[in-house]
Amino acid sequence: MPRTPTEYAVHLMIEGGHKAEVRFATIQEFQKWYSGELMPKAASADFISVPIKNIQGEYMVIRPVSIRAIRVEPVFAGSVDRSDYE
Repeated sequence: MPRTPTEYAVHLMIEGGHKAEVRFATIQEFQKWYSGELMPKAASADFISVPIKNIQGEYMVIRPVSIRAIRVEPVFAGSVDRSDYE
C-alpha cells in the first residue's frame, strides 16, 4: 500500500541563485496556486503572493518572471529533514 504524503515542499529556484521553500498541504493546493496565480502571470515582473501556511504574520511575494525552476517534493510524516544533505 503506497504511503500518502502529509504535505508537499515546493522549492522555488529564483534568478540570481536564490532559493525559497514553501509548503502546501495537498498537491491540489499547489496545482491551484500554480495554474491560477503563477502561470497566468509567468512573464510578469509584477509581484504575486506566495501562500505560506502555518507561519502567522509572515508572507512572501515574488516576481513570476524571476522563477527559473520549481521542484515539488512529497513530505511524509517521519521523513528525515534532508536540508543538511542538499
